[in-house]
Amino acid sequence: MIQVKEAQRLILTQELPPSTKQVPIQQAVSRVLAEDIVADRDSPPFDRVTMDGIAIQADRFSPGKYFPIENTQAAGQPPLTLSKPENCLEVMTGAVLPLNTDCIIPYECVEIADGKARIDLSDVSSFQNVHRQGTDARKGDVLIPKGSTITAGIVGVMAAVGYLHVSVVSSPKVVVCATGDELIPVDQTPLPHQIRNSNSYMLQAALMALGIAADTVQIADDRDKLRDGLQQLIRKYDVLLFSGAVSKGKFDFLPEVLGELGLDKKIHGVAQRPGKPFLFGTVGKTLVFGFPGNPGSTLVCFHAFFKPWLRKHYGLAEQHLFATLTAEVVFKKPLTYHLLVTLENKDGCLLATPVDHSGSGDLIHLGIAEGFVSLPAEEDTWQAGSILPLTRID
Repeated sequence: MIQVKEAQRLILTQELPPSTKQVPIQQAVSRVLAEDIVADRDSPPFDRVTMDGIAIQADRFSPGKYFPIENTQAAGQPPLTLSKPENCLEVMTGAVLPLNTDCIIPYECVEIADGKARIDLSDVSSFQNVHRQGTDARKGDVLIPKGSTITAGIVGVMAAVGYLHVSVVSSPKVVVCATGDELIPVDQTPLPHQIRNSNSYMLQAALMALGIAADTVQIADDRDKLRDGLQQLIRKYDVLLFSGAVSKGKFDFLPEVLGELGLDKKIHGVAQRPGKPFLFGTVGKTLVFGFPGNPGSTLVCFHAFFKPWLRKHYGLAEQHLFATLTAEVVFKKPLTYHLLVTLENKDGCLLATPVDHSGSGDLIHLGIAEGFVSLPAEEDTWQAGSILPLTRID
C-alpha cells in the first residue's frame, strides 16, 4: 500500500489530451473558460447618468439659482443637447449624459415648480453622479481570463460584451460502472439478499455537481461479461469510475480482467480508511478509477482522488480547506483516517463535528455528512480544537 498523498501525486501526473468546445453562454455556468473574454467597446460605452434628476453645467451653479427645464433625457435615447448654459435637462438613471452638461443633481436635492429647478445644495462639482466612459474597462481589455470558472456574474459580463457562445474546456467522457449480482434497479423491490444500486446514482449526482453528465452501466459478477463490457467502455470513454469488485473477494474480477485488457496499474491499495483497496491505472488513454463498493468508501475516494484530478484537468488550482474538530477522536491504526463530519461556520471558524456511523457501509449516516477531515497516519489521537485538512462532499 502507498500513502494517500503519494496516491494523489501519482494520479495528478496522468493527463488526458486537452480539448475545447463552444457552448451557449446559458449553458456555461460552472464550466472553465478556454478563451479570454475581451471588451468589444469601452465600459461604460458613454458618460452614464447614475441618478434620476437634472443635468446642468457645474460652472453655472450658484446657491438658490433657478434653472429652467428644457427637456427630458431618457435612458436609451441619443444624447440631447442643452441649448442654454443657464438651463437644465431632466435625466433618468442609465441615460447618456446630455451634451453641454457635466453635472447631475438627484431629484432629492431639487425643488421643481413652474418648469424651473432650484438646487438645494451649497456646492456641486463636475461629473458628480456620472459614470465616466471607459472607467471600468477599455475596448480590447481582457475582462475575464481563460482558466476562470464561469459564474452567473461572468455570464452577465459575456452577454454585455456580445458573446452568445463561448469556448470552454471540454469535460471528459465519464461512465459510472457498478458491479455486483446483489444490485437491482432502484424502482424494484429487493429480496432479503439484494440491495438497490444506490452508488451509481450517488456518483452520477457528484459528477453532475461538477458539470459532468455521466452515463451509467451495470455489469454482472461474471468474468466473460465483465471483459466484454470493459472492452466496449474503454473504446468509448475517457474515464471509467467503478464502484465495487476491486478487493480480494472470489468475485472481485475487475483488477484481473483489466490487467488482461492492458491495464497499466499505478495504484492498488492505499493506507487509508475507508477505501483501502482503491485501484487506479490506465488502459491506453483511458483512466480507470476503481472505488471499493461500500458507499462511504466510494464517495470518499471520489472526492479524495477523482475530484483533484478533474480540477487539474480543467487547469484549476488545488483546493486547501481546513476545519477544527469539535470532539476528541482516537484511531489507533497506521492509516490515514477520513472522518465523516458535519460542518458549522461559527464566528468565521469552520467547525467539524464527527458523524456517528457504523462504518463505510452505512449509507444512511453518509447522507448526513457534509465533508471529511483527513487524520494523518502518524498520530492516533486528535483533541478537540485540532485543525485538520477538510474535503467537502456537498
